[in-house]
Amino acid sequence: MTLRMDVRPTILLVDDAPENLATLGALLSDDYRVRVARSGFDALSSIEDGVPDLILLDIVMPQLDGFEVLRLLRQREKTKDTPVIFVSARSGPYDEEFGLALGAADYVTKPFQPEVVRARVRTQLLAKQARDGLRGENLILSDELRRRMEENDTIQQAGLLALAHLAETRDPETGNHLLRTQAYVSMLAQQLAMAPGYARSLSGEYRRLLVRSAPLHDIGKVGIPDAVLLKPGKLTPEEFEVMKTHSVLGARALERAEQESVAPVAFLSVAKQIARSHHERWDGKGYPDGLAGEAIPLCARIMAVADVFDALVSRRVYKDAMPVAHAVEVILAGRGTQFDPAVTDVFETLIDRFVAVARHFSDDASAP
Repeated sequence: MTLRMDVRPTILLVDDAPENLATLGALLSDDYRVRVARSGFDALSSIEDGVPDLILLDIVMPQLDGFEVLRLLRQREKTKDTPVIFVSARSGPYDEEFGLALGAADYVTKPFQPEVVRARVRTQLLAKQARDGLRGENLILSDELRRRMEENDTIQQAGLLALAHLAETRDPETGNHLLRTQAYVSMLAQQLAMAPGYARSLSGEYRRLLVRSAPLHDIGKVGIPDAVLLKPGKLTPEEFEVMKTHSVLGARALERAEQESVAPVAFLSVAKQIARSHHERWDGKGYPDGLAGEAIPLCARIMAVADVFDALVSRRVYKDAMPVAHAVEVILAGRGTQFDPAVTDVFETLIDRFVAVARHFSDDASAP
């Protein structure tokens, strides 16, 4: 035997007069599932077992009148949008105006005409059905929008890494440099954000942009001639000047991408600052602009520590990897001269985690 589910809309009738409940119940029960409550408190208790599609509510009731019941319904999350029709003998203009102002969907005066009640009920249920359908469509659209945003975000990250790795292919000795420095930058920024005065400048969103931009710090190396970029020994002063131009080349390329984008791309602004300024020094003796102190963008000051540490502890064709202890000494010795003191202090608290990252993303067995 197949049981048929009653899918008719549910109406809650609230009135302290049994005869009114009987009249309305007889009027509506053929088309709707009808529940009854003989007081405001009974109505509120009944709703705990299931929210009806519509409430027909009397106003004059002992203990808790209809106006107060509606106030309480509107304060509850589950019933704040449930349509309510007042059905009352109070027919003064103030009563109807006050009831509608409280959030009632309609107001019917007693003695009521049956067809008027049926029409008002049908109108409110159709309106609710339309609202529910629109809300469902909005949820579907929100889910689809979120899915597409996540997909675009994934594509963007993959594109960035592909671009960064493309530049890295011109300098194959760097291996997992991009992954390591990105991890170092993330740890430094997260820890520094907890230091006094940095919470606002290193918000969660800014840290996200910073970490995403980090792999592009050396993108300008695609413009450096092979004779300089791939030289297996120490560069001459002239060659070093050529090498130094990679910071400007990278910043210009990112700036052009930023200008030609059909819409603002927040991470490009951060990436541009990192590419141009991550070789600046706290004492003003860096390049390309000779910036000093806080004139250097914070993202670049963070990148500087991450980049130099990784360069020191990594093997290159022209040098061996430096022992970690020695590399740490170099970074700490540069506090206030090469590096931002605050970033350096944070680095000192993260040394063990830096070493763990270096091991996890090591280029070979000789990693620290």
